[in-house]
Amino acid sequence: LLLNTDFPGPQLAQALAPHRPAAIVHDEEFGLALDDALAAADAPDRPARILAWHDAEPAAGVPTLDRLAEAGRTAPRPPAPPTPGRLVILSSGTTGAPKGAPREPSAAAALGPLTTLLEQLRPRAGDPILIGPPVFHGFGLAFLGLALFVGAPVVLRRRFDPSWALEAIARHRVTHLVGVPVMLQRMLALGGPGSESERAAHDSGSLRAAASAGAPLAPDVATRFMDAFGDVLFNLYGSTETGFASWAGPADLRAAPGTVGRAPRGTTLKVLGDDGRELPPGTVGRVFVGSRLVFDGYAGGGSREVVNGLMSIGDVGHMDAAGRLFVDGRDDDMILSGGENVYPQEVEDALAGHPRLADAAVIGVPDPDFGQRLRAFAVRRADDDQPVTEEELVAWLRERLARYKLPREVVFLDAIPRNPTGKVLKRELRDAD
Repeated sequence: LLLNTDFPGPQLAQALAPHRPAAIVHDEEFGLALDDALAAADAPDRPARILAWHDAEPAAGVPTLDRLAEAGRTAPRPPAPPTPGRLVILSSGTTGAPKGAPREPSAAAALGPLTTLLEQLRPRAGDPILIGPPVFHGFGLAFLGLALFVGAPVVLRRRFDPSWALEAIARHRVTHLVGVPVMLQRMLALGGPGSESERAAHDSGSLRAAASAGAPLAPDVATRFMDAFGDVLFNLYGSTETGFASWAGPADLRAAPGTVGRAPRGTTLKVLGDDGRELPPGTVGRVFVGSRLVFDGYAGGGSREVVNGLMSIGDVGHMDAAGRLFVDGRDDDMILSGGENVYPQEVEDALAGHPRLADAAVIGVPDPDFGQRLRAFAVRRADDDQPVTEEELVAWLRERLARYKLPREVVFLDAIPRNPTGKVLKRELRDAD
């Protein structure tokens, strides 16, 4: 069970409750949060605590990984487990409490997606891979597994920092960069327009591929990243529940910057209507995925909707004539304003293209006349001498969106609340309303 290192005690208790682990391996710094979590847990037996990273030498008798490894040198070989092991990844929890999605690791299930990644990204033994997202998330974990599979060294940091990433790419001659969209945005933002850019001071010529996933990649961000680092960008799409669902390479992102592309080998990807039938290109419907990576249900019970063997990924989208998928938004994020359907992602993508914004998010709020209205949250660039105004942002959007899609107000923040994988925590924006 991979635990989110940002969870405080109460959230850890909530995540642990359905699983009742026999043992927890943790770094020293998370000890206090675990103390709180286990104190709050209604469980007759406390799990064993095994210390991983620590600064000072622990007291005698405290189990640590090093001590267990040393003792294991002379211990008899344990018997094979009677049942296969399971790996549980927690959902992002952006709309509610994170849920555990268990799977039995299977080489056969991963074969199709793995083949696609090997064919398209072409990692080789010895090629350094920089992984920005946390490896308790499916995206980071998948690339850690890919690196181990091909024999590639991995470049990691406790907390992602864009300056560190650029320096690490140059110093380690990194060939593959893995990051969520906000990480790519932060790398692009280093050095303002007309100034000596920090990214220009570091050699990134070793990069052969950059993989983005975990959150929507705005079309403008995709284009600007390739303009800055070359046509090396891949946009990957999936979810904790369905696994790897689609990919778009540099050629796709040049031709159709907002696309998440096509299904990998061994995967079926369809856009379905309310009647369960596949929709023609250009028609918005719900996105469904089928593969051997799809999970069997949440650890605490329940699952996602399944239609004709395909599972809902929780998004709405459409296909283009070339068979490329575009995600229009979350199926539960739709805002009904004055009888018109609006998906916040389209407005967020338009805001992301503004050169004087560092970040943006959009939510729906109650409105007595229209039922709901759009409220935008924006983060100005720190290096902007003349901070952009609400009027300028609305004028920018008016040139790019239909009138009913325009936010009625823009709230400026120091930072958009995001989880460790880059997804906007919209419930926190609503709570702050």
